Amino acid sequence: MLVAAFGMAAVAAPAEAQIYTWRDANGTLVLSDRPPQPGVETLEVRGAVAPIRTTTPTRPLARLSRAGHYNAVIERYAASEGVRPDLVRAVIQVESAFNPNARSPVGAMGLMQLMPATAQELGVLNPYDPEQNIRGGVTYLRRLLSEYDGNEELALAAYNAGPGAVSRYGNQIPPYRETRDYVERVRSATALATTSELPTASGETIYKSYALVNGRRIPVYSNIRPASDDHAVATAPRR
Repeated sequence: MLVAAFGMAAVAAPAEAQIYTWRDANGTLVLSDRPPQPGVETLEVRGAVAPIRTTTPTRPLARLSRAGHYNAVIERYAASEGVRPDLVRAVIQVESAFNPNARSPVGAMGLMQLMPATAQELGVLNPYDPEQNIRGGVTYLRRLLSEYDGNEELALAAYNAGPGAVSRYGNQIPPYRETRDYVERVRSATALATTSELPTASGETIYKSYALVNGRRIPVYSNIRPASDDHAVATAPRR
């Protein structure tokens, strides 16, 4: 059995390993290849071939009390990078439950749970500063969206498991339970745009157009018909 303190380094599970994690009565994070006693809530990871970043569970009441504080910052950086504000809010909700001091067991920090190397690369000096964290997280999300031609599902999978994992599985969502759950949790908070469809619950018409942001031509999705003729139309399936 493996026992690790909160804030531990990433633990790589061998291929096809089955790892269970939970917290004991003292609050210590426990990782084990054997299930705990019945009644203990666990996260099960199967088939992990690389460390996967776990995220902070959503706390609805805490999220609602904090979310409004960051709207202006989210709107500003989302607009500057051409990312939907609702997507940024959904990522923050799932990543940290809008807790700016959140830290995952593998070291991801702040509202958008930036890993230390990513924060350093993006020039985020203090990942626990909400504005710096949101700026860095939105910039990184924009990079991933550009890499996957606006496919938000793939960008989110890469945000969670890393672009290398998405590439290894042929630019598909990796078959990691944690990653698939992560994408689904973000999907539950906002409709996700893919290159082929926009899976909204209402079946409304969605327009895909393009905008120039910092010299880059990026896809933009909206339920409002663009003024320009440079757009495609997709009708999301009803569920």
